[in-house]
Amino acid sequence: MLTLSMPLLSTDLVSRIRGKMILAPLTRGGNLPYRRLCADFGCDASFSEMTYARNLLKNEGIELARMRRAPGETTFGVQIATNEIDEGVAAAKMAAASGADWVDLNCGCPIYEATRRGLGAALLRKPHKLEQLVAGIAAGSSLPLSVKVRTGEFRNALNVRDVASRLRDAGAAMVTIHGRTMEDRYKRPADWDVIAQVVADGAGSGVGVVGNGDILTHYDARRRLDESGVDAVMVGRGALIKPWVFQEFERGEPWEPSAAERVEIMRRLVVYMKEHFGDDARGRKKAWAFLPWHLDWFARYLPLPEAEWGAFSREEPLMQMRRPPLPADLPALGRLLASRAPGAHDAMSGLLWEAASDAAAVDTLRNFAEGGGLAEVEAAAAAEAEAEEEELANVGQAYSGGLKKQRRRRAAPVIRTPQEIAALRAQRALKRKLTGAAPHVEGTRR
Repeated sequence: MLTLSMPLLSTDLVSRIRGKMILAPLTRGGNLPYRRLCADFGCDASFSEMTYARNLLKNEGIELARMRRAPGETTFGVQIATNEIDEGVAAAKMAAASGADWVDLNCGCPIYEATRRGLGAALLRKPHKLEQLVAGIAAGSSLPLSVKVRTGEFRNALNVRDVASRLRDAGAAMVTIHGRTMEDRYKRPADWDVIAQVVADGAGSGVGVVGNGDILTHYDARRRLDESGVDAVMVGRGALIKPWVFQEFERGEPWEPSAAERVEIMRRLVVYMKEHFGDDARGRKKAWAFLPWHLDWFARYLPLPEAEWGAFSREEPLMQMRRPPLPADLPALGRLLASRAPGAHDAMSGLLWEAASDAAAVDTLRNFAEGGGLAEVEAAAAAEAEAEEEELANVGQAYSGGLKKQRRRRAAPVIRTPQEIAALRAQRALKRKLTGAAPHVEGTRR
């Protein structure tokens, strides 16, 4: 049975996270099995996925599940989205009852689904109302309250310094600053100079500041800590690419796992998903909402030695890098692990799910890659991408050539070679098999 920790005081929270690398609240990626995997690699401060407080108070199962603490999570915070004090206080009480160490108010999510409701980064539009909201939740919560913000709504109207000052006055125990605006989403480099200014503004206040944005390596995390003066750094995409980044940060040295070791990490995640979702058809279906998606992130792994990339990362965020071509002599298993073809991730998910051991998983994936499976799914992905590109070109021609006139014409059919057709059929058959869907009957349409 999971032992729940005692709730932290505000001062305890800041001391607990100081000097640490924190796992960000990740939509989809912040599922319990993945947080457990990160904890294995030394992550000792983490968040739940963002939870809509209003839905949580309706006892919706998916929101309640997000508050569950994973085995090994040392310091765990529940992030909520709300713009009402009563909702926030009630949600904070539920977080405390679930065993969370602190509660976090999301004021940084830029997606329309949140901002259209006046949640997430939309709360930055009216700092005085945000101050009242935070003061009300902080006063009514037994848990420390942290707030995650962006630098502002637009690049020409940064207001994070004013917002952070108000949050300190309102009783926030900690402020996390994502160094981009709502307008930026994830397209521009994070502004760590602004983060450093907020740290300087609040020096001696006792309110912790966490910096977030463009941290993909342990040496970037250490540099951001030293240069900005933040109490801790938060990592999101860097952890999705390699959950062992926490181990690298703790030890101060890189780890470049072999292909076989990376497969073992993937299978460990599968084992955790089986334990959490269930090792049956229903559990498999739930896991498939996450597993292929995680494998796509793992495929982006690229060793980034500090001697080679450290100076570069001072000028440009590593997230802007483009993967160099894969070595021609890279073994088939390595090519499979680097593949971004969706069919590859579906196939790998099924093979990992059925593997009885780490060694079996390595052998099965290697046989799939060497036996032509990788070539088939990548050929199918290439054919599909080409078809989509042609379809977009046809749409563009319709608008540029006169919409009314072009509507009377049918787009030219996409003609594929027998090899492309066979590859597409193989990919779809494999996906149906892995997901448990009924076999396709020739002459029918979905």
